[in-house]
Order: sequence, then C-alpha cells, then structure tokens
Amino acid sequence: MREAVFERKTNETTVKVEINLDKKGESSIDTGIGFLDHMLKLFAFYSKVTLNISCSGDLEVDGHHSVEDIGITLGQAIIKALGDRNGIERYGEVNVPMDEALASCILDISGRPYLVFNAEFSSERVGGFETELVEEFFRAVAFNSGITLHINIAYGKNSHHMIEAMFKAFGRALKQAISITSQGVPSTKGVL
Repeated sequence: MREAVFERKTNETTVKVEINLDKKGESSIDTGIGFLDHMLKLFAFYSKVTLNISCSGDLEVDGHHSVEDIGITLGQAIIKALGDRNGIERYGEVNVPMDEALASCILDISGRPYLVFNAEFSSERVGGFETELVEEFFRAVAFNSGITLHINIAYGKNSHHMIEAMFKAFGRALKQAISITSQGVPSTKGVL
C-alpha cells in the first residue's frame, strides 16, 4: 500500500496528515477552517484516496499559517506515499465545471516543483476563508511534493464555485497521475 504519515510542528501550527493513495475510505479533516475542511474532503473524494488531516493553528492571527502548513504537510505526505513512483501514469489533466465556473488542472509528478495559478476571485472571502489563500495552499502542495501544477479558471463568477472546481480538478488529476499503468519509472532518465 502506498501510504504515509507526515507531521509538521512549528510555533504557529501543528499539522498531521495521513494518506493512503490506494484505498478510498472515510476521510477525517479538521483544520479549524470550515471552508478548507470542505475543500479537502472534496479533494479526497475525487482523488479516491483516504485522507486524515488535523491542524491546530494560530487562527486568532488569521488562516494563512494553517493553510500554508497544511499544504506543505500534504505535499510531503503525497511524495512520501508515492515512494519510488514505479509504474505511475505521472501526468494528469482534467477540466471540471461547477455551475458557471470552469477549472482545469494539469499536473506532472516530475520531481520539479512549479505552480502556474490563474484565477481572479470575485470576493475576498468565502465564509471566513480568504480567497487569496487558495494559491498559497496549492503553491505549498506543489513545492513540497515535487509536482509541476497548473491550475486555471477559464471563467466563473462565484468564488465558492471557482475554488470548489479547482479542488475537484486537482483531486481528479492527481488520481490519474498516481494510477499504476506500467512497470518502471515513467521517465527516459530512469528517475523522477
């Protein structure tokens, strides 16, 4: 089984992520940020992984430290669970509509972290969640998992719909990329 537990403790947050890439099960998400919990549950459902995340953070300051540290820890757990990446598809590409919004996610589990993020949100907050933290989350995941990640909103008006489409697209693209489809490491270099 491709699974991992990763913990991160700083003066600002304590985060624990448990992930199983090969078993879809009940996920338990408790970040202290309701909207982020909802998005991470969607990500787990659409990537067909089992994901448990707990975070205790300095939310009295704001959500930034928690969101970024959850992204860091999730990225590190993903790459740890993938191991040598033997036989994975490597690439994932998905478009996901959510009512009037359309999100795309294209990713490469390349070992070369990069983020391209194109979205302009119509509101500064969804509930108590600051929309500018979406990019921070995906940057932290990409740079700590070694994934080249492109997330784009083609169009949309409702910030909730746009963000939800992004998390669903990321989940489905990751599901494609981590699927075992061959033998060996999918690279002419022989390593990722």
